[in-house]
Amino acid sequence: MAAMSNTTGATQKIWRDGVLVDFSECTIHVMSHVVHYGSSVFEGIRCYETPSGGAVFRLRDHMRRLVDSAKIYRMDLRYSVDELCSAVVDTIAANELKECYIRPLVARTGMQMGVHPGNAPVETFIICWIWGRYLGEEALERGVDVRVSSWRRAAGSTFPTMAKAGGNYLSSQLTKMEAKVDDYVEGIMLDVNGHISEGSGENLFLVKDGVLYTSSIASGILQGITRNSVMRIAKDLGVEIRETPLPREMLYIADEVFFCGTAAELTPVRSIDRITVGEGHRGPLTKAIQQRYLGIAAGRIPDPYGWLTPVPVPAGAAK
Repeated sequence: MAAMSNTTGATQKIWRDGVLVDFSECTIHVMSHVVHYGSSVFEGIRCYETPSGGAVFRLRDHMRRLVDSAKIYRMDLRYSVDELCSAVVDTIAANELKECYIRPLVARTGMQMGVHPGNAPVETFIICWIWGRYLGEEALERGVDVRVSSWRRAAGSTFPTMAKAGGNYLSSQLTKMEAKVDDYVEGIMLDVNGHISEGSGENLFLVKDGVLYTSSIASGILQGITRNSVMRIAKDLGVEIRETPLPREMLYIADEVFFCGTAAELTPVRSIDRITVGEGHRGPLTKAIQQRYLGIAAGRIPDPYGWLTPVPVPAGAAK
């Protein structure tokens, strides 16, 4: 496969199995197992610029989930959680970034055909680049218009939804494309029983009469780290939280609805299937949780949970 150019404008180095290599040199073969069968697991993480420098949000939790995803898919990951955390920090520092999106990726590569991976090598990569608000800068306040997707989340016996795996996102692609074609920003997927599951790449919360609702893991959702952050913040704000199967019609009568995820952060939903949610803009509970979440991530308010991992400024780097 030919070397590719750096289109991010910011990333110079990628971590590949313990070595920092040039962006343009970090390629895999077209016959790699991952290309044909989707055999990869990955994470999405953010590093925020804080008053004291760059800091990665919930790094260790993301690396633990990466290790778990690899274990579920029987991928021989040679690195410990601690080693992966150090590799992420080293990659950010090597690229002299204070704020970025981070993509750790574990993939079966090599040049071996056949569904069974056999002895296909398992390689680990860490990539970082500058990436803004996933659903748009204004979306954090004004909200987004979405639809319920015609595509369902897979049943747990179809593939393991607890793993954040590359192949798991094929239905997410269909959901996102369907939404875009119909002039929506995002789609909401239901599970095999018709209950609310999640967005194409985000978890979902509803607010009704002051109670915060979210789908249970039995609804085929990824156990999101941002989702967990929202629940911990809400609990400390004294909000009642219910994890339960949710019927589709709850979307239409909710007082507030919002997506959450590393890329989307906390994005309110203002309409679903052209039905206005609440007052048609970010609601008070969404705002309170969103501001606390982003305040902690950006170092504007104290971090009582120990969620931030600082990134040292490399010697000689511009300040």
